[in-house]
Amino acid sequence: MHRHVQVAVVLGMSCGAYTSLLGQTVTRPEDVNTLDGIIRAYYEVVSGPAGQPRDWARDSSLHLPEAQVLIVGNGEDGRPRAQVMTLGDFHQRSADLAERGFFEYEIHRQTQIHGAIAHVWSTYEWSSAREGPVGGRGINSIQLYHDGQRWWITSWMFDGRSDAPPVPSRYLPGQR
Repeated sequence: MHRHVQVAVVLGMSCGAYTSLLGQTVTRPEDVNTLDGIIRAYYEVVSGPAGQPRDWARDSSLHLPEAQVLIVGNGEDGRPRAQVMTLGDFHQRSADLAERGFFEYEIHRQTQIHGAIAHVWSTYEWSSAREGPVGGRGINSIQLYHDGQRWWITSWMFDGRSDAPPVPSRYLPGQR
């Protein structure tokens, strides 16, 4: 490998998932080899200070190309309404995350695994600044499958309503 090609690869690798010289997204093994790794990466890609673009290429490397995102919001009638979208649609709709600070942290997890499938019930807190005051809590419901070599996120959802009920204590740290 030529020296300038090695530098490009090393620089790209330091940024998480990177695009190879052939234009393909390369996945970080530590992101997808374990459930802990993929959930850590899931939160890292959406978090960052104001002005920092989010690493949507790395995020895409965590998900099946057909993955779905479902966000519950309020319909015009005030009742809960599901908005189903692709990961690409979510990235486009979330462009403002790079304009403002947003940090999301997992604070508790419940995992169920059967064969090659897993469901992760991940309680999170978010803030506008790293180590800043908590702006809110919620639960991400994340579905994954293992293809024999790595984990893939197949879908995820959360209740994004401003009037969503508080997270029950059984889904908070120190609770069962």
